Amino acid sequence: MKIDLSGKKAIVTGSTDGIGLAIATGLAKAGANLVLVGRDQGRIDTALEKLKADSGRSDAVGVLADVGTVDGCRTLIAAQPEADVLVNNLGIYGAKPFFDISDEEWEEILQVNVLSGVRLARYYAKGMQTRGWGRIQFISSESALNIPAEMVHYGVSKAAIQGVSRGLAKVLAGSGVTVNTILPGPTRTTGALAMMATMAEERGVSVSEMEGLFLQENRPSTLLKRFASPEEVANMCVYAASPQASATTGAALRVEGGIVESIT
Repeated sequence: MKIDLSGKKAIVTGSTDGIGLAIATGLAKAGANLVLVGRDQGRIDTALEKLKADSGRSDAVGVLADVGTVDGCRTLIAAQPEADVLVNNLGIYGAKPFFDISDEEWEEILQVNVLSGVRLARYYAKGMQTRGWGRIQFISSESALNIPAEMVHYGVSKAAIQGVSRGLAKVLAGSGVTVNTILPGPTRTTGALAMMATMAEERGVSVSEMEGLFLQENRPSTLLKRFASPEEVANMCVYAASPQASATTGAALRVEGGIVESIT
């Protein structure tokens, strides 16, 4: 299968590192013109250089915007008023006991993880619908189906975007625009590795040993038995963005290593 996205513009939020940058790189390799979005110009510049080195493409651009806010979404839309592919990857997480999660922290995680994608999809979907082709993705998590006790607010936010995605797929039915969620599991990103390093130091083990312990203690149903790479998640996203995925919409596409105990 050869995926060709030549001539398509793709916007990936939260794309200066980790899963977001891997998705952007995969889309660029498939021929798409990339727009990276981040909150720090230095990190954007570094990500653009890495994307160029990994994909051989030098036509990607960056937009400095905090799309977890209303103003940030407006900044991105003003800079890039059209897109053929929108990947709502921006997200925050962090373990915290349920009884210690404040209203402000609930509000923040819903603004960043849910409403950022809602605002951007609400805008870009209209243009896609008019042109008769488009791909919208929301990066969810296995935590949406397997709500983790150590970060309930995160799991709830990811479950919410799956509801948004399914509903928007219905709104755009028959338009040529597909809408899907992608569900990664534990993935070897910079943030995840930093969390593993902290936990490893506390327990006097190596980071690789801590990854195994984390899965054993927190995700014992994993069938993969390891953390995924960002590129493994990106592969699913590139396929879902392709012309070949034209019959896949309203779906929750899992890249979570079999953690979720369900066959549906």
